[in-house]
Amino acid sequence: MAREILDTRQKALRINLDPRWYGTFAEIGAGQEVVRWFFRTGGAAGTISKSISAYDMTVSDAIYGECDRYVSRPRLEGMLTYEHHLNIQRLQETRGDDTAFFVFSDTVSALSYKGTNECHGWMGVRFQARPRDEDSQIIMHVRMLDKENALQQEALGIVGVNLLYGAFFLHQEPEQVLESLLDGLTTDRVEIDLIEFSGIEFRNVDNRLMSLKLVQLGLTEAAMFSASGEVLQPSEVLYKKPVLVERGSFRPVCYVHHDMLECAYEKFSQESGVNGEEVIQLKELTMHKLMAFDGEVEPKDFLARADLLASTGRTVLVSDFFEYHRLASYLSRYTKEKIALTMGAGSLLELFDKRYYDNLDGGIVEACGYLFKTDLKLYIYPFQDPVTGILTKVDNLPIQQQLQKLYEYLVDNGQIVQLEGYNPDYLHIFTRDILERIKNQDMEWEEMVPPTVAKIIKQRQFFGYKRNARM
Repeated sequence: MAREILDTRQKALRINLDPRWYGTFAEIGAGQEVVRWFFRTGGAAGTISKSISAYDMTVSDAIYGECDRYVSRPRLEGMLTYEHHLNIQRLQETRGDDTAFFVFSDTVSALSYKGTNECHGWMGVRFQARPRDEDSQIIMHVRMLDKENALQQEALGIVGVNLLYGAFFLHQEPEQVLESLLDGLTTDRVEIDLIEFSGIEFRNVDNRLMSLKLVQLGLTEAAMFSASGEVLQPSEVLYKKPVLVERGSFRPVCYVHHDMLECAYEKFSQESGVNGEEVIQLKELTMHKLMAFDGEVEPKDFLARADLLASTGRTVLVSDFFEYHRLASYLSRYTKEKIALTMGAGSLLELFDKRYYDNLDGGIVEACGYLFKTDLKLYIYPFQDPVTGILTKVDNLPIQQQLQKLYEYLVDNGQIVQLEGYNPDYLHIFTRDILERIKNQDMEWEEMVPPTVAKIIKQRQFFGYKRNARM
């Protein structure tokens, strides 16, 4: 069934005219832009129990408790908890049988007068789907992309109304909540790089799928989640940390992937200015490696790969970065520390294929400029030909003749580095071979993946595994 698309005023009015919803708006920074829609629309007395804006830090701390940062998830959650508790405490006895209580909160840093600050915010709603119900909650992180403060405030107000409307009227279809967040906006104005559903109404929601959906819908270029499945805010994870990324399809994750990242980590940790204990190691899944032949992403396949990566204890980045230089630009947005990517020799050869850069005026030269402008390094894992046994490495990569000088410059400059210390016993392992063996019930595939990965594949029958496979 197609979703009815309303404008911001229509959404605010529908909420105001529905007698079920009653609660608090608590907003810090960028003005009270969300609650303003409800006041302007009319009928707000039936919806708003209180509107508060604790701008002063001392006042904010006195109400919600002290915190290290005021534009942060802990501050948002403190606001939601405090204000929702007050509503229940003060109003439950008199109107709890007929009222579903809620609190909407945001804490935001909009464009300052000097224009030098990061423009972002945390926003959330905690609500009862029906009177006396257990709580449900949606929180998200928003980046405001407009170049004027007034436009950022406007965008913030619209996305806040969209969030409330989605929570109240679309909560049974979480994907529709996501789709509705930018009604009346464009991705040029707002980016949403984290969303988390929790509570009774969302007990069956897998937030990793919601992260994937953010990228699919273009609400963000990349989303991140931990090995435990917790959604993460990229800037908080990457801030002032050296970053090492392994890109792949990981279908399934195997010994080669493990060995590649371990070798790269060993090399990266030896770099000047890199503290090995602080390095953020990421496994990156790109949308083009997730899509099936029909151009669609199969949720079960994505979750299978996510579960297997989780079993190795790795943080996962899901991105829409087909080009490596876009990934590099994204990472450098959040950290000024060293960045490194590790890949196989075959992927390096693809990186130097000029066909991928037709959309850039400067072609591959411009792409390399973007990729290496932050002193980024590429760590290369060898490729062994399964027929001839010949190893392809940095020093014998068959680069096109017209790109040879560029390639040699990057190698000589230490930006393309051959990995050493790899395990030669793993070089014969290819994921396509593993999948074929699983399909054919050839149990030798188990020797190609870590034991934890093999166990999960068998338990959950991923990739067509059959429990009656012969030994």
